[in-house]
Amino acid sequence: QVRLVESGGGLVQAGGSLSLSCVGSGFTFSSHNMAWFRQVPGKDREFVAVINRRSGGISYLDSVKGRFTISHDNAENTVYLQMNSVNPEDTAVYYCAADRTYYGTEARKYAYWGQGTQVTVSS
Repeated sequence: QVRLVESGGGLVQAGGSLSLSCVGSGFTFSSHNMAWFRQVPGKDREFVAVINRRSGGISYLDSVKGRFTISHDNAENTVYLQMNSVNPEDTAVYYCAADRTYYGTEARKYAYWGQGTQVTVSS
């Protein structure tokens, strides 16, 4: 059974930092592209960052470039999202996603999803 479990969300002040983790199980973690998305009520799920396993390439949403960093630890089956210099617009539920072949920005094309973790940034 495939599982993705996010953790690390919470309340943080604007300008602060937060580190999210996502632990995968039930699939070959090292061969799946891993991504982070976020969603606020009433809006579509938004791409944040992705690691392309085949090329090693990393892509980010423009508004988080230079502030957020995606990384992974294959030994721990974990993908991370380090969030620095956060602002209230970063408030959302953050989800990790995995797919064996897709590594783009369309949420519907990812096969596996976690349950999400809430991030709230106060001004």
